[in-house]
Amino acid sequence: VYTDRTFDFITKTPPTSYLIKKHISLKKGSARPHEDKVGKITWQGIEEIAKIKMPDLSAIDMDQARKIIAGSARSMGIDVVD
Repeated sequence: VYTDRTFDFITKTPPTSYLIKKHISLKKGSARPHEDKVGKITWQGIEEIAKIKMPDLSAIDMDQARKIIAGSARSMGIDVVD
């Protein structure tokens, strides 16, 4: 808020977990992600999500962004397949 009572409001992209669940039509991730797998996502799906999230990620290029999104998917109990 500025002294003249105006303000800036910045909207961010949706959370990565929300986008992953929406992409593969999943209700929730696994409670034990390394033991119980709840779904699969392709690298193409990972790239689509990375394009959406790119402004908010700390990645320099698309390859790093894909790795970040794939790590989030794995931590939810979702396998990344070709």
